[in-house]
Amino acid sequence: MKEVTLAPMVSDQLAGRGRSAGVTSARHAMWVLLLVPACFHPNYDHPMCGPNGECPSGLTCSTQLVCERGDISDAPSSDAPSVDAAPPPLPSCVGLATMCGASGNDSCCSSPVVTGGTYYRSYDKAADGSSGNTSYPATVSDFRLDKYEVTVGRFRAFVNAGMGTQSSAPLPGAGAHANIAGSGWNASWNTSLVATTAALVAAVKCSSTYQTWTDAPVANEHRPMNCVTWYEANAFCAWDGGYLATEAEWNYAATGGDQQRAYPWSSPAGSLTPLDSAHASYSDGMTCVGDGMPGCTLTDLVAVGSKPMGDGRWGQSDLAGNVWEWTLDWYAGIYVNPCIECAKLTASSNRVFRGGSFVNDATYLRAGYRSYFTPTYRDYVIGVRCARTP
Repeated sequence: MKEVTLAPMVSDQLAGRGRSAGVTSARHAMWVLLLVPACFHPNYDHPMCGPNGECPSGLTCSTQLVCERGDISDAPSSDAPSVDAAPPPLPSCVGLATMCGASGNDSCCSSPVVTGGTYYRSYDKAADGSSGNTSYPATVSDFRLDKYEVTVGRFRAFVNAGMGTQSSAPLPGAGAHANIAGSGWNASWNTSLVATTAALVAAVKCSSTYQTWTDAPVANEHRPMNCVTWYEANAFCAWDGGYLATEAEWNYAATGGDQQRAYPWSSPAGSLTPLDSAHASYSDGMTCVGDGMPGCTLTDLVAVGSKPMGDGRWGQSDLAGNVWEWTLDWYAGIYVNPCIECAKLTASSNRVFRGGSFVNDATYLRAGYRSYFTPTYRDYVIGVRCARTP
């Protein structure tokens, strides 16, 4: 397995380097919808049908899954829209402009389904020294994985709602994986959140050079939110109707499931080319290439989805580069095995994040690469992407 710990001094190594300085070596940066149920609130005359078509006395379940008075032949025709045809927007996208994707006109909350299956963790078909092996099979069910990393605009909705603090922590069990018992929020984590909204706003401004948060919504709303801890990432996804993807789910999506891709876009699966600024925001070993200009600066944290040639098998963008992404699991040197809908829930020292960042070289962008650090850690290369039930 391929893995790395974060050197705590990475911020010191890169902070303050302007456009002219560049990055001399990527090694210096080596630390680096649960779908919201349809908000249909039937009145007392037309309650929703039970899971097996049950209705109160005198009512009958219609084809629209609503309990109606009278015979079901009086129910609306099949041409009528289904009550769950258009689920409401996720909390983080209520009132948010459609600004994501290559054309800047897609919902930032788009969340494609990843079709489940069996694959090998931290393995790809490039057949080189970084390809891993087939020692760690895993099976995952269908799930949704957000197309985009959580943006500043979406995180702003979370902050404006007063969330992410000790006084507004998720309820116990919130953000749980539907198939993994004990994976939801633990009340003992509340103290790992900051005390107030003002403290949260101050905390996410972790780098004057590379932080994406701004106190007012200006030019960064479509960039990935960075400087978040694992606890804040988890709290965000729970509030937004989702959960943090398990490490097995994240790796499955990035490697294209049983295709075992080296990079999310690799075709054929073992191909290590192309790898360029059209596919990801990363470092070529000399400079950050995300924005196409020399050196490393904030603009190398590119707008989410702006490099569609790097999309994965199921349409997710930026699974390699831009920012690392927190996953649910605690880190263990040896994977949980066997793994059927598995996650490492036994507490240890570090949580896992995946995907590489805008300051990392190609090695760290490989779909099988693992990294980890303490869950209270925050830095400008770490962000978050949420998963959801299909």
